[in-house]
Amino acid sequence: MSSAPEAPATATVRIGDSEIGPGEPVYVIGEIGINHNGDVDIARRLINIAADAGCQAVKFQKRTPEICVPLDQQGKIRQTPWGEMTYLEYKHRVEFGADEYGQIAKYAADRGIDWFASPWDVPSVEFLERFDVVTHKVASASITDRELLRALAATGKPIILSTGMSTLEEIDEAVEILGTDGLVILHATSTYPLPAEEANLRTITTLQERYGVPVGYSGHERGLQISLAAVTMGAVMVERHITLDRTMWGSDHAASLEPTGLEHLVRDIRIIEQALGDGEKRVFPGEVEPRARLRRVTP
Repeated sequence: MSSAPEAPATATVRIGDSEIGPGEPVYVIGEIGINHNGDVDIARRLINIAADAGCQAVKFQKRTPEICVPLDQQGKIRQTPWGEMTYLEYKHRVEFGADEYGQIAKYAADRGIDWFASPWDVPSVEFLERFDVVTHKVASASITDRELLRALAATGKPIILSTGMSTLEEIDEAVEILGTDGLVILHATSTYPLPAEEANLRTITTLQERYGVPVGYSGHERGLQISLAAVTMGAVMVERHITLDRTMWGSDHAASLEPTGLEHLVRDIRIIEQALGDGEKRVFPGEVEPRARLRRVTP
């Protein structure tokens, strides 16, 4: 598909109890992903960190390993904290099932925070629907998986579409399948960790103008500056990986935020929201006295 779809006027999208879009509070997602390392207690601690920092949601990843792990990779040996095992065995070791997600759903509800996941295959969509998640997230790696996109569209749930390592034509086709009603698009670059020169934050504006849906940012950088800059560029949703400790074993920990970093991210996003204002130039109350005292008017 080479031509852009006709962009409708941007509307808000409701996820749980939150409205996502221009003029609404930035929806901050702490992505737990697989940083729980297959341990429900670590997942609970990460939910606590996100809730305490003021995030509105946490996100996990859900896979059916036999579908998602290529056949030529399944038997490869991997060294893990639990000993030597095949890559398929390792993926099963860090995958939560119904019992674990039942505990997660209850704990997130108790903490007053949304939870959902990126399903990487159709059975995982069906699995997550059993928990009536508030939304589904399309991982950047899945944007060309048409079967998965059709299954997600059929749920009728709001969809968050991440766009790392994608062309505009690939995004166009995904949007055509998903539709724009209830869609939030996230600008992302799938480099871990993300160097500043690959962030390309002006793409946020490109996506807003092309699709007319709320646009956010999914970041994989170290530090906070790029995510905060994304908010000033109009990102209405920010997603960052979170961890107990960046030195923990696993592929995503190094590009994740530790608890203090997440607290600072949410704090600074809320300050930026206030600072952006409405764009109307006027004299503010704090300027009245200095204006009377300092302003000279000459003919």
